[in-house]
Amino acid sequence: MDELIDILDADGNKTGETVLKSIAHRNGIFHQTVHIWFYTKNQHILLQQRGKDKTIFPLLFDVSVAGHIASGEEIEDAAVREVAEEIGLNISKRELKKIGVFKSIQNHSPELIDAEFHHAFIAELNVPLQELTKQESEVEDLQLTSLLKFSEETWGMANLRKYVPHSVQYYKTVIKSIKKEL
Repeated sequence: MDELIDILDADGNKTGETVLKSIAHRNGIFHQTVHIWFYTKNQHILLQQRGKDKTIFPLLFDVSVAGHIASGEEIEDAAVREVAEEIGLNISKRELKKIGVFKSIQNHSPELIDAEFHHAFIAELNVPLQELTKQESEVEDLQLTSLLKFSEETWGMANLRKYVPHSVQYYKTVIKSIKKEL
């Protein structure tokens, strides 16, 4: 779905202009997204397997929930909305803990350049996995994996064909932030 999003400069500041998401991706225009990583008290992390029909990284495992921030939408409101849309879970803004903003540029093709600032959050998953409802158009599967296994596979990037290739520093920040909460 195409939507209007705010344009950012290379430092992550809003320019006051907006653009359709499709144009931002085609032209490599900076914009904002939310990333929400869910964890359990028994040291597991919720991973989303991207849908098989996704243009970018189909069937790879990624952040529990992610999405674009609509023009004028508050960052935390976008996070709460995306969680409800992608995994059918209703949370409040106070359940989110922001762990940073990460600049990411990925050149997928000459016609598809992701130039994004990811507003990353962690939140405790307080319901069983079976109670989550995945958004069929976006999500192939949801699974819990041990934080230790996830750490081993992402820090050393030992399994490049399994995960979306975020930076090692990004993955380290997510894992360290979750460990502080346990």
